[in-house]
Order: sequence, then C-alpha cells, then structure tokens
Amino acid sequence: MLRLILILFLLAVPIAEIAVFMMVGEAIGVLPTIALVIITAVIGAYLLKQQGLQAFQRLQDDIRERRVPAASIGHALTIAIAGVLLLTPGFITDTVGFLLFIPAVREGLWRSITRSVKVYRVDPATGGGGPGWPGPEPTRRTIDLDQGDYGPSNPNTPWKGSGGQ
Repeated sequence: MLRLILILFLLAVPIAEIAVFMMVGEAIGVLPTIALVIITAVIGAYLLKQQGLQAFQRLQDDIRERRVPAASIGHALTIAIAGVLLLTPGFITDTVGFLLFIPAVREGLWRSITRSVKVYRVDPATGGGGPGWPGPEPTRRTIDLDQGDYGPSNPNTPWKGSGGQ
C-alpha cells in the first residue's frame, strides 16, 4: 500500500507542476515564468545558506551545552529539504519549500513528529541517562580492565575464581 501511495505521489507531483507551469506561463508569459523559477531558486539558495548556518550553530550549541540535539537536527533537516524543494523547478515545490523556511511551520511540524517519537540520550560513561535526561537508568556497572589487570601475569588480580589461578 505504501509503495502504491509513493508511486502515485511521484507521478502526481510532476504532473501537477507541469499543469501549474502551463497555467502560469499562459497568464504571464514564458520568459517571466522562467525568470520566476530562477528567482525562487536564487532566493532558496540564499535562505538555505542563511538558515542552514543558524541551524548548524544551534546544533553546536546543543552539543556544547550537553542538550539532546534532536530538535536542532530536525530543524536542520527540514531546512535542507526546504532548500532542495526551492532549487527544484516548480511552483508547488517552491511553495512547500518557502513554508518550511518559516520557523513557526518547522516548529509545528517538529511538534507533530515528536508526539510519536521518543528521544533518549545515553551517557556512555554510566550507560544510562544523565541528570534531567529521559531514558533508562544504569542497571549494571561497567568495569574497564587493562590487559595486565587479569590473567596469569597478575597474581594479585581481584578476579580470581574460588579455585584460584
């Protein structure tokens, strides 16, 4: 079923774009239509650069401050998709791309996605979530040994079995 929907979508979008191109071309002419497509691509490239750098900065800030960067990654991904849509010729894709560059639209989209997704951060040092982080608490302690801490070469190892070494 999902495959059928995807195929129909991949067929419907180009057909709709062609129809809109024909209507806009008939209304304003061929050259202004082509100029409009080029202008939206240039504006899209500018917005992608500007907002993409801001999204990258937010991602770095989240990592530096040890916050889960899920929202920053979601916004950066949405901005990248918006840029691709604006660089793709077509008025429908341009409209969706411009909408995705609006922070309130991205935030609403992110909220709708996060309703069904739970993000956990696991602290590699403890194996569990850190303070204030959702996630599983550590259930066991990890002991990291060097090669010299075990085996026949170390008679003082605390890991001797009841039968000794």
